[in-house]
Amino acid sequence: MLLRSIISILVLPGTMTVVVPFLILSAAHPRGWEQCWIIPLLAGAAVICAGLVLVGWTVGLFATVGRGTLAPWDPPRHLVVDGPYRHGRNPMISGILFILAGETVMFMSAGLLIWATAFFTVSALFIPFFEEPALERRFGDQYTEYKRNVPRWIPRWKAWQRGGNE
Repeated sequence: MLLRSIISILVLPGTMTVVVPFLILSAAHPRGWEQCWIIPLLAGAAVICAGLVLVGWTVGLFATVGRGTLAPWDPPRHLVVDGPYRHGRNPMISGILFILAGETVMFMSAGLLIWATAFFTVSALFIPFFEEPALERRFGDQYTEYKRNVPRWIPRWKAWQRGGNE
């Protein structure tokens, strides 16, 4: 399970948060990156750390609770509605967006801002039109109840309790 999770992390979030930003920054600054200022560097690093914690937490839940990975070829076998999933339906994507936002601030890069915006736009279209219908087919009423009580993007303040009245 650990190896499957590591491979899926390297292939999916790794590509989105390391490979593509590296290529964008390398294309924008072919002779070397500009010097970073300390405030954007520290602020960006803090946001990246928050994103890494969120992604790590959600990947761990997919492995332990869901008995799968974030990869479409090895999805969770059980619906994961624990931890940050009790507040919002897409904390893994939010974590990746935090990482991309932190990189954007850290490098003060318009190219990375465009990449982060494109990533969010594709996610915002893919999730309701493809991922959510697939989850409804796989998990049925269990997912429908979850979807009815937990928002897609803006987290709810109070954690949702499965089978609760909210």
